[in-house]
Amino acid sequence: MFFSYSHADEALRDQIEKQLALLKRQGVIEVWHDRRIGAGQDFAKEIDRHVETDDIILLLVSSDFLASDYCYEREMAQAMQRHEVGEAIVIPVILRACDWHGAPFGKLQAVPTDGKPITQFPDRDQAMLEVIKAVRAAVGRIRPASPSKPAPAAAPPMSRPPAEPASPRSSNLRLARQFTDRDYDKFKHESFEFIAKFFENSLGELEQRNSGIETAFRRIDANRFTAAMYRNGKVISRCTIFVGGLAGGIAYYAGESTSGDTFNESMSVGSDEHELHLKCLGMQRGGAHNLSQEGAAEYYWSLLIERLQGR
Repeated sequence: MFFSYSHADEALRDQIEKQLALLKRQGVIEVWHDRRIGAGQDFAKEIDRHVETDDIILLLVSSDFLASDYCYEREMAQAMQRHEVGEAIVIPVILRACDWHGAPFGKLQAVPTDGKPITQFPDRDQAMLEVIKAVRAAVGRIRPASPSKPAPAAAPPMSRPPAEPASPRSSNLRLARQFTDRDYDKFKHESFEFIAKFFENSLGELEQRNSGIETAFRRIDANRFTAAMYRNGKVISRCTIFVGGLAGGIAYYAGESTSGDTFNESMSVGSDEHELHLKCLGMQRGGAHNLSQEGAAEYYWSLLIERLQGR
């Protein structure tokens, strides 16, 4: 199996590879990426060899991947040619939010489910588990299990008959989605959980990296948490984030509060023809629309940290 990815996403690639450990131990797959290239080997030749021969190709999709001429025009283009004629299985893995639907692989079923970026999951391990399940399923399509009759010894491990060339068709097959109230509510609560986890992790990392800075994260209930930053024991900034505010969205208050009526900023759930997103009311810095969960978390984090940075 070959990883096609941008080096900007190397940390996420490493995490996915760790999740593949059991498949590797079981001998189901062998994993290769460009960090396996040894000293003195021809870089381009080694990559081409794997793109042209590996059975499964993971496209780790992000804005950096789409911006890379080598990833997009060489690796992805060769991979899609092999996919179209049945010589390989290409699986797009959406790492970070980006405009990928119009790409040649946009017609393929992406993972995680519905092409939701891995970085927007409150639990990234759960998102990566979906990737591993897709890889296992792809192996099953290439090499179906045959418990009653072992494969002939002479057959190569992942051999299959050549497929007929794909019939020509449009790649513009994605129809507009109709979102229900349940979809909106589910996205709102998933977004709140993502923001809570984002703040908890960010506060912990901030404290570790900066001498004299202490932080506090407190989960009040399923719909509310508080965060605080201290310098040498003196509070510098604190906030409360909760489900509520205008239109029952996700609200931000620059202090500690148990009220649902007091807030300094609020976000609600919006949608376009294909995806749900968050849109900011704009009480602090002007409206911000089409925010991903990560973008919304960063926006609220910037409100909390600006006092610490002396703004």
